Amino acid sequence: MKTQRTLTLTGIAAGIALASISTFAHAQEQWTMTSTWPDNIALIEVDRHWVELVNQLAGDELEINFRAGGTLMPGTEVFDATETGSIEAAGDWPGYWAGVSPAFSPLASTPSLFNAADYLNWINQWGGWELYQEVYGQFNMVYLPYGILNNESGFMGRTPIESIADIDGKRLRLSGRDQGRVLEKLGGSQVTLAGGEVYQAIERGVVDAGEFSSPGVDYSAGFAEVANHWSVPGWHQSASVFGVMINKDAWDALSEQTQEKLKTATMATMAWSLAWSERESTEATQKFLDAGIAIHQLPEEDLARIQEITNDVRVKLKSGVWEEVGRVAYPVD
Repeated sequence: MKTQRTLTLTGIAAGIALASISTFAHAQEQWTMTSTWPDNIALIEVDRHWVELVNQLAGDELEINFRAGGTLMPGTEVFDATETGSIEAAGDWPGYWAGVSPAFSPLASTPSLFNAADYLNWINQWGGWELYQEVYGQFNMVYLPYGILNNESGFMGRTPIESIADIDGKRLRLSGRDQGRVLEKLGGSQVTLAGGEVYQAIERGVVDAGEFSSPGVDYSAGFAEVANHWSVPGWHQSASVFGVMINKDAWDALSEQTQEKLKTATMATMAWSLAWSERESTEATQKFLDAGIAIHQLPEEDLARIQEITNDVRVKLKSGVWEEVGRVAYPVD
C-alpha cells in the first residue's frame, strides 16, 4: 500500500513537472503587434482576424499580443518601430509609406486598374508576393498581405459631385500618392487626413467631400450622419490591400514550420476579408439609402477621361517627371 501511494505521488509530481514544461513551452516567442487602425475603424477587424488565427495555429510556438492603433504609438510611427524592432509587427496599408518610397503605392492600391480579384491573382500567382518582400525587405521587414477589399465608396459630402466638372476647385480628402496626382489633373485639391478625422472634416466643411474606405467601413465611421451626397464609383481606389509588417529579425527567429503557419493564416484571412467586406458593404449601401443620402453616378465619358488621365499620370511617375524624396508618411489612424 505504501509502495502504491509512493508511486501515485511520484506520478502526480511528474505530471506537475510536465505541465510546467508545457506551460513554459506554450509561448517560445512573444510578439507585440499594433496597427494603423484604432478601435473605431472597422478595418481593425482584419488585423484581429489574422492574429486570432495565428494564435490558434501557432500558439504553442508564438503568441501575438495585439494592441489597437494609437494605444502604443501614433500610427505614423509604426513603420519605423517595426523596422527597428521596437515592436515585432504592425498592420498597415502600404500606401501610407509612399513618401518613404514610391514603390509602396501600387502595393496598396491602383486608381482605375486592379480590382480585388486582380490583386488576389497577382499576389498569389504573378509575382506580387515576391515584390512585397523586395520592397519591405529594403527596410528590414517581411510583409504578409492578408486583406483585400474591392473598390472604395467614392466621395461623400454636403454638395453633389455629379461630373468631373464638379471636382474643379473642390477640396477632397484623398489618400495615396498616385490618386492625388490624378485629382490635381482634374482640378481638385488633395487634403490628407487620418481616417478618424474625415467625419469632422465633412461636418465642419474643412473638405467639400471625403473618402476613406469601402461602404461598410464608411458607414461604421458615421458618414451617413454628416453627408448628403455620394459620388460613385470610387475610381481613385479600385481595390485596397492591407497586411502586416514583420521585423525581419523577429521573423528569422521563428522556425520554418511556424513561418508556414503564419502564411497559412495570411491566405485564410485574405479570403475572409474580401467576403466580410462585400457583405458589410452591401448592407451598408442600403443603410446609406435609408438615411436619405443621394447617390450620383459619374457619366461613362467622365470615367473614360479619368482613365486617360490616370494612364498619363502612371507614365509620368514611372519616367520620373514627378519625384518624391525623404521619409515622409501620409497621415494614418
